[in-house]
Amino acid sequence: MSPPPQPPQGITTALKTLGLTKYEALVYVALLRVTSATATEIHEISGVPRASVYPVLDRLLQKNLVTVSHTTPKRFNAIPPDEAINSLMREIEEKGAYAKVVLGEIYAERASIEGGGQELIWNILGEANIKSRMRDLIAQAEEQVEIIGSWILLKDLRDSLSGAVKRGVRVDVIASAWEGEIPEGMEVIVSVPPIWREETRGTDMAGVLFIDREKVLVAMGGHGEVPTALYSESEGFARFFSRYSELTRSYLGKTRQR
Repeated sequence: MSPPPQPPQGITTALKTLGLTKYEALVYVALLRVTSATATEIHEISGVPRASVYPVLDRLLQKNLVTVSHTTPKRFNAIPPDEAINSLMREIEEKGAYAKVVLGEIYAERASIEGGGQELIWNILGEANIKSRMRDLIAQAEEQVEIIGSWILLKDLRDSLSGAVKRGVRVDVIASAWEGEIPEGMEVIVSVPPIWREETRGTDMAGVLFIDREKVLVAMGGHGEVPTALYSESEGFARFFSRYSELTRSYLGKTRQR
């Protein structure tokens, strides 16, 4: 007897990422090759050990990936791929949503226990990591985004800031420079706050990002240094830098480019 045909390269791995075991993937692919098959025929077509075929079929039935006849012997048939993959994806989404809720509750409980009375401040290293974290925070904003930053920092955040505006979030920016059009609905002051040295004129990757007046990320770096940032959701940290923002805006006045 010739060996069973091997499934297309990579398909078994792809099905495993959707929640199937190796044997489940082999049996499902084998059933797609035929109109229907008995357990013995499935063993011959798929190469799955005979003793494992029925347990595998039982699991595939539970996942609604195969159907079974009421004949003797029983014959099995694969659900069409579109329907099967959609079913697997729905299951993944449902499990993911459940995990997100439960893990979020665990995280919140930990934060309330460990963070009681503590002013937690996190350190972020590297330009790519800092900008990635800023994009995530801007995407989480519900009411307001405020950012004071050098152009070298802001130029890679324009799309994220524009996306926040489109979601109805208020976005206020103080920038050392601005190139291109300012998205409609975004408030931008182009000036150099006094904290930046005259010789740098805001060319360092420096800035302060406020999200809903509750989350703050402060970025620093330049002249060959590895950029670093401090991030915190503590009330004291946010209050300190909010005061800095108010002083900066007061210094710069109301001059805005729209």
